[in-house]
Amino acid sequence: MSSHITIKNNDEIALMRQSGRLLAMVFKMLDSYVKPGVSTMDINDTVERFITDELEARPASKGQYGYQYVLNSSVNEVVCHGVPKASQFLKARDIINLDITLEKNGFIADSSKMYLMPEAPPLAKKLAIVTYEAMWKGIRQVRPGATLGDVGHAIQSYAESHGYNIVREYCGHGIGREMHEAPQVLHYGIPNNGVTLEEGMVFTIEPMVNQGSAKTKTKRDGWTVITRDKKLSAQSEHTILVTKSGYEVLTLRDEESADLRI
Repeated sequence: MSSHITIKNNDEIALMRQSGRLLAMVFKMLDSYVKPGVSTMDINDTVERFITDELEARPASKGQYGYQYVLNSSVNEVVCHGVPKASQFLKARDIINLDITLEKNGFIADSSKMYLMPEAPPLAKKLAIVTYEAMWKGIRQVRPGATLGDVGHAIQSYAESHGYNIVREYCGHGIGREMHEAPQVLHYGIPNNGVTLEEGMVFTIEPMVNQGSAKTKTKRDGWTVITRDKKLSAQSEHTILVTKSGYEVLTLRDEESADLRI
């Protein structure tokens, strides 16, 4: 990944808005599909058909770094990069993060959402809610002149105030024509440190928050990252544009409009 941060022009931003809107539609479709008894491979295949056939776009994750699938399906103790399986069926107490990318007209959007099964335990629900809120704490720091340290500090301090730990090995990233561009966006940090934000920057904010230790390990498949202590992990992600006066969430979903007023 190049260290050069690409500032998007108005035409490029318009195309990224389009990709973001389409990706939000994928999650809206999934809201009624993700339920106990569905396999993670069923979810993968349904998303692939929807992106290619209905939205006439490309699932950008498929083929990236040799990955064979269109999404990551991270269940319970899986932190990130969970590989869909035909033999893995969602259970009534599970939580799952679905991380999906979409490319349209040369520009990529990236987002993830937690889905809580009907009998997910209260402590699992709390973890998912705090992770989502922590992401928004970081998003609300975004404006020209702020720093990535401000973003990371807001996320870290909120998650830790609830007794959770931030995963440090994986981070957000610039995005545009490439899935992973500069800068790296850490979900911990020191205020007034790091890259200073400028209008036209686009990057993901995607904290991974663990119920227990922050330590992780990668399974033998070379992709799936799990918590070392097997406690739960959650993640939330959006693609963010730095605007003249603040931020715009390019992958904002319909049910989230109220969150902008918090």
